[in-house]
Amino acid sequence: MTQAQVDPAEVQSWIQQAEQALQSGNRPQAEALMARVRSAAPEHPAILNATAVGEMQRGNWASARSLLERAVAQEPANTRLWMNLAAALRGLALDADEMRALERVLETEPRHLAALLQKGALLERQGKPKAAAKVYHNALQTLSANTQLPIQLRTMVQRAIDVTNANDAALADHLATQLRELRQEHADEDQSRFDHCIDSFVHRRRIYTPRPTFLCFPKLPALEFYPRDLFPWLSVVETATDSIRAEFERIFAEDADRLEPYVAYPKGRPLDQWAELNHSRKWSVFYLWRDGAPQHEHLERCPRTAEILQQLPMHDVPGFAPTAFFSILDAKSHIPAHTGVTNTRVITHVPLIIPEGCRFRVGSETREWRPGAAWVFDDSIEHEAWNDSDVPRAILIFDVWNPFLSPAERALVSKAVREMKQYYQDEAPLNGTL
Repeated sequence: MTQAQVDPAEVQSWIQQAEQALQSGNRPQAEALMARVRSAAPEHPAILNATAVGEMQRGNWASARSLLERAVAQEPANTRLWMNLAAALRGLALDADEMRALERVLETEPRHLAALLQKGALLERQGKPKAAAKVYHNALQTLSANTQLPIQLRTMVQRAIDVTNANDAALADHLATQLRELRQEHADEDQSRFDHCIDSFVHRRRIYTPRPTFLCFPKLPALEFYPRDLFPWLSVVETATDSIRAEFERIFAEDADRLEPYVAYPKGRPLDQWAELNHSRKWSVFYLWRDGAPQHEHLERCPRTAEILQQLPMHDVPGFAPTAFFSILDAKSHIPAHTGVTNTRVITHVPLIIPEGCRFRVGSETREWRPGAAWVFDDSIEHEAWNDSDVPRAILIFDVWNPFLSPAERALVSKAVREMKQYYQDEAPLNGTL
């Protein structure tokens, strides 16, 4: 039987039988079946892969690379082939090519433990221990307490733990040095909550709820919706609702091309609950402030809204916050349960266009928006939103400092986050973290 006459389904059946025989301990049967495949279809990816593994065991890295590149050309979504290719490229000391192979694995399986561990090791070899620590941290997050590790990964996992711990200690030392003068300036004020905040970031102490995704400040009240009397400026914002709504309606009618998806994760990031909304206009925004930078063209289009925002105690972390935007949730759309990045801020909603069937949950409490009735909530507590109507819902969203942070704590948080960015710089940037 020539290769052209071989039924691909039959070849695949032989491969599956060989794998089953190998799993059951019948190596002679497995080898006989693979020999049949090799004779009938020598260019089958499974044969190319098996041959390449043998070549790597003999140190023939170039030959293994050639075989595996032919294999991945046929099966570009096969992560096992890409991992073996990455191993061959490592043997050839081709760092850039190895990184590309690992990224192909992580595009398909963002939580692929072996790929994350090998990427961390590669970054270490390239002299980027801080970037390696962040990748190792991501790898360790894929493990649960009862994970049974393959023997070949145990040493790599321990290395990930060691590098992550060392990086945490180095970052803690960096922050201690950089914050010493500011701490002394506020020495007469209680900094214990800030201490707990930084200890948490460098994994020295655990904090239980709320669950922000970046920076958790301990011992703040775990409030879902905040009492209005903590924000005397709320009535000023509510009084301006009609003017703010009119400016939004103008934007929605005339500048729809400037709206952009709020959720915009790049390839290779775990999407989890965001898969449906990623790069989708179902939840779109028009930024007025973004990552601490005023969007001047947009603010000029909304002068009354800009004037109101200037009067507020906005979350102030240069390069990261404040953020303010019009949020549009399309008809029949749902924002899934999630948590925000930090509880050092709280979020204000100013309802503008609210059709029937729009509701919002923070923790255990669900409310319906009412035009002109603003509220403030802690977005580091799990929350989600629904628009069950047939038309879009629109609100103004902006962040302000958590009212329970002292002036000293606000200054320390702002400085600490900027120093975190300075510590990592371009090696592993924190762009837009807040």
